[in-house]
Amino acid sequence: MAGNRDRFSTFSTATRLKQLGERTAAHVYRSQSRRHVRRSRLTGRAALLVLVLCTLVVALAYPMRQYVSQRSEIADQQRAADDARKRLDQLRDEKARWQDPAYAEQQARRHLHFLRPGEVGYIMTDPGAGAAEHRRGGQSGSDRPWYSNVWDGVDKADRPGE
Repeated sequence: MAGNRDRFSTFSTATRLKQLGERTAAHVYRSQSRRHVRRSRLTGRAALLVLVLCTLVVALAYPMRQYVSQRSEIADQQRAADDARKRLDQLRDEKARWQDPAYAEQQARRHLHFLRPGEVGYIMTDPGAGAAEHRRGGQSGSDRPWYSNVWDGVDKADRPGE
């Protein structure tokens, strides 16, 4: 350390500042030239790469959106076709049942209260239903005109769940 101090002490302060400034300037110049080399080497390539990527994104965005939406529509149409096939199978089964005379007779007896000659039919009414009808303010079937009863029958036939 003493040797270093002696070496610096032999030079004047102006000489020391000059050497220090030269070293600092050389260091700054080297660091700037390195950054400049890095920037110049990557900037053109990076800009070209970004330009190519943006062009690809713009060019492929609309076709990809169309592709995805069409795949979704195809899936919806396939589901609808499957539902239609199931419904067609149900209707074919029902048609086959109606071809059987025993099934047609059973349905006529159940829904239309048909009877064979010589049979006596009985219809049981629920006494609680009549009281509930009067509480609601409605008329019973015999108090109403015949066309109201027919129209109610048509309405009930349109709603198979009841």
